[in-house]
Amino acid sequence: MNVFARSVRALRPALARGYASEAPAAADNLRLTFVLPHKALYKATDVQQVNLAATSGDMGILANHVPTIEQLNPGVVEVVESGDVTKKFFVSGGFAIINPDSTLNINAVEAAAIDEISPENVQAALADAQRVANGSGSDAEKAAAKIEIEVYEAIQTALSK
Repeated sequence: MNVFARSVRALRPALARGYASEAPAAADNLRLTFVLPHKALYKATDVQQVNLAATSGDMGILANHVPTIEQLNPGVVEVVESGDVTKKFFVSGGFAIINPDSTLNINAVEAAAIDEISPENVQAALADAQRVANGSGSDAEKAAAKIEIEVYEAIQTALSK
């Protein structure tokens, strides 16, 4: 038996998974930590809800959500701070980790507030990326341009909502 198999067998009680009915006492708020490599947008801040675009589909996360790890698609992360205060961010990708204690950690590569994004600049950058993707550049340049196109199209969709 290899070392990993022995380690897992020894930890089995600690690795046991539970059901939602076995969750700890209900929390009123979701505690959000939303970070980028260079700064924290939210640091253990109580919020009502977070809506995000995950690879498994769009999700709304409230306190006491079932624990999971989700990969983020390029799209909008909407933070409902209170009944009338909502902030929207465009993220290019990352991960959301929903913990059993009603904490949510979002680690994003890049994020920008939706209201700070210029639709004209997005359109111009999209046109440039399309020109490179359809041009005579190297395979690496074309591949990078295709990724840029996907992100700029996602930003356009986010801005139109």
